[in-house]
Amino acid sequence: MFLFALLLGIYSYSIFFLGLLGLLYRLILLIFTVVFIGFAFFITRKSFFESLRKLKEIRLQNTLLLLCVGLFLLQLLVNFIGALGPGLAFDELWYHVTLPKLWLLHHQIFFIPGGLLYYSAMPKLAELLYAAGLSFGNEIVPQLIHFIFGLLICLVIYKMAQRFLTPFSAFLAVVIFYSNIVVDWESTIAYIDLVRTFFEVMALWGFLLWWEQGRWKWLLLSSLMIGFSIMTKLLAIGSLVIFTILIIIKYLSSRASKESREIFLNKTTKWYEIPRLRSASLGMTKALFVYNSIALAISLPWFIFSYIHTGNPLYPFFTPLYPVNPSHFSIIGFFGDIWNLFIHADDPVSPVYLIFLPLIIMFFWKGNIGKKSEIKLLGIYSILALIVWYFTPRTGGGRFIVPYLPAFSILCAAIYSEILKNTRIKSLLLSRLLLCVVIFIAIISLAYRGAATIKYLPVVFGKESQDEFLTKHLNFSFGDFYDTDNYFKTHIKSSDVVLLYGFHNLYYVDFPFIDNSWLKKGDKFDYIAVQNAKLPARFKNWQLVYKNDRTLIQLYKPPAGACSHLCDY
Repeated sequence: MFLFALLLGIYSYSIFFLGLLGLLYRLILLIFTVVFIGFAFFITRKSFFESLRKLKEIRLQNTLLLLCVGLFLLQLLVNFIGALGPGLAFDELWYHVTLPKLWLLHHQIFFIPGGLLYYSAMPKLAELLYAAGLSFGNEIVPQLIHFIFGLLICLVIYKMAQRFLTPFSAFLAVVIFYSNIVVDWESTIAYIDLVRTFFEVMALWGFLLWWEQGRWKWLLLSSLMIGFSIMTKLLAIGSLVIFTILIIIKYLSSRASKESREIFLNKTTKWYEIPRLRSASLGMTKALFVYNSIALAISLPWFIFSYIHTGNPLYPFFTPLYPVNPSHFSIIGFFGDIWNLFIHADDPVSPVYLIFLPLIIMFFWKGNIGKKSEIKLLGIYSILALIVWYFTPRTGGGRFIVPYLPAFSILCAAIYSEILKNTRIKSLLLSRLLLCVVIFIAIISLAYRGAATIKYLPVVFGKESQDEFLTKHLNFSFGDFYDTDNYFKTHIKSSDVVLLYGFHNLYYVDFPFIDNSWLKKGDKFDYIAVQNAKLPARFKNWQLVYKNDRTLIQLYKPPAGACSHLCDY
């Protein structure tokens, strides 16, 4: 899996450099992608078939395991159907697939100034993958890519959890994660949170192996993975803080560090003991420097790209477009926000985590699992994750906690496993109750997402056209656009340019256009299209030639005799 994740990162950077060279042509991307997939399969084929063999070894004789697998497969099917439907999600149509589409149209990666597509300067690992996906089709291909990342996360959760849990408990962690409504919803759209989550859980897996074995190989792989996570979403820098703290904890709790502290506190320390003290400190310093340097270096080309075009390597952060004002910490506010996250989030998160929380606290408080290094690490990681989430800009609702849900899920499954080991009747009853809660919430999630997916069935199975579906379901009052009656397709020539006002989500704009947010002196245009807005006063003499009350679109052309073809701004 680590080799596969590393290849994904290399592949995305290959597309990035093709874009900088102005070589983002569909044919080039198609050929490059096919060759790369063949190469990647050739060098990972042994581990791939080994993973399949291990999956076949899972025995489904246990009724409960069979039930959990059945729920998972049903949820997978529902999500797959949703991913096959035309794109409707706001951020997807705003920039996640719109930017790759613009890159392909212009055959290069470029910065788009103005107040609409300002995210074009940020690292874009997922969108680079989506650019390749659009070379094979429309927005459904990026949606399927994001869907596949959800499955990859589940595979990593199982492989990581089975190191210290039974196969059933490991798969229970998968069910807990995949029954989050926010995860199911994300699995049907072309956002980037599941791509980030995949690299984050890979970073956690590598870190867990380093925590156990102390081999630098795993620490380096973990730093590469968190670097790819940052390249997917800049907010993942918060996760770098988590692993930095964990490295410090690791060294401070090690035997060498304890001996060093004793030397330091001993007033009769001999001169020849000082090198031991320096050695322990240097080891931690080296680990911190290497880990953070590699993680940040992964996105360095993007930081340079952003700095060249905006003067800010983290643009649009710390600008009026995206001011970063850390939350004022308060104990009441912290726990209140955590409660709202798991109960009232706009993108719902499973309440399983809150239900397990008292048991997690009790087990750690009593020291029942404190000596088990894997569970101890997951517990510390989860606490730090909630703190980092609290201080991170939370404009994305429940989506921004998704990268940490794999750890939460494994921790809950580990608590269930520990309770199950206790043969007392109370413990057996509690374990059964917890299992019933997990299954019940999984069923509720399945029903909820199933109901939300029903609207896609007619268009997925060809009973309804894409035009009819999008006309019914796009939110035109909120900036979506679609040429519902094909007026633009039949009347706007490829040589025409349309100036847009009031538009927001531009993915379905299939004619040459300039948005007013990046309009500059010297730009020329033949028409002006206004959506749910007023025509600027300086164009008041332009003639209305088309109006659509459904999409809230008005199209204007220059007055007769005033400008026959192109009009300067």
